[in-house]
Amino acid sequence: MKTLYISLLLVIIFSSSILSQSFTFYRSIGSFKQASSFYITSAGIIYVTDDGTNEIYKLDTLGNVLKYAGGFGWTEGQFDTPSDVFANPLSVYVCDKNNSRIERFDKDLNYISSLYTRNSDNKSERFGYPLSCALSQQGDLYILDSENKRIVKFDLFGNFVQNFGGYDAGSFSLSNPKQLAISTDNKIYVLDVGKLLIFDQYGNNILSFKTDRNFHGIRIIFNNMTLTSSDGVYYSNLSNPDFGISKLNLEGIKDPVTLVNSLIFDGKLYLLTPDKILVFKAG
Repeated sequence: MKTLYISLLLVIIFSSSILSQSFTFYRSIGSFKQASSFYITSAGIIYVTDDGTNEIYKLDTLGNVLKYAGGFGWTEGQFDTPSDVFANPLSVYVCDKNNSRIERFDKDLNYISSLYTRNSDNKSERFGYPLSCALSQQGDLYILDSENKRIVKFDLFGNFVQNFGGYDAGSFSLSNPKQLAISTDNKIYVLDVGKLLIFDQYGNNILSFKTDRNFHGIRIIFNNMTLTSSDGVYYSNLSNPDFGISKLNLEGIKDPVTLVNSLIFDGKLYLLTPDKILVFKAG
């Protein structure tokens, strides 16, 4: 099958959408040492990984800590640099970067299993120092493999399916990947240096957007995609056929903050900083 390839310049535009382009600071929640990633489920439960403590926290949207787990180590349920987290109403997946594995927990942070393939005889399924992971609507797990600079896909049962985005992918080869996210229609969005790459669920190339923005974080919650850079948060409504990205106007913050990542849920913007989550209301 011939692969579709399109390369475009990513132009930051301020297009009209159903979402207000201005958000006003409302409150802060949580207290972390060196937060590295966060995610929110459809039930409004927030999971935050903390590099400073090598722990994961479960919070509600009021900021109450419902449970935490982890601690430094390499045994079951421990972490050495948890770099990313993905969650759905049933399971939580944590990229345990320096242990080169993905750890799966239930929604209450009870340990379930680990996926580790770095020493596998099958070179195609090996991954090391995972930076990011996400689950598709079909239950397939996609892992951003920083050691081999590619994406590795496993099915619902943990069986290897394929890898893509490696050195043989031409213009879609990953050079210094940052993070990935998956849309509701199972497209894989990958942040790399100077570009945003989009693949279909089978690893076929769809779009390559070049950008001079230094994006380091991406989240897709329903059809709301946010891209986070050192200079702010950018937004795209993926249900809009005219793909456009707009910089959000953040009001009510006087002092500069370090942005780790961002997401939009239930009309509110959540900004993860190293020590807390800042919550903004639209309008």
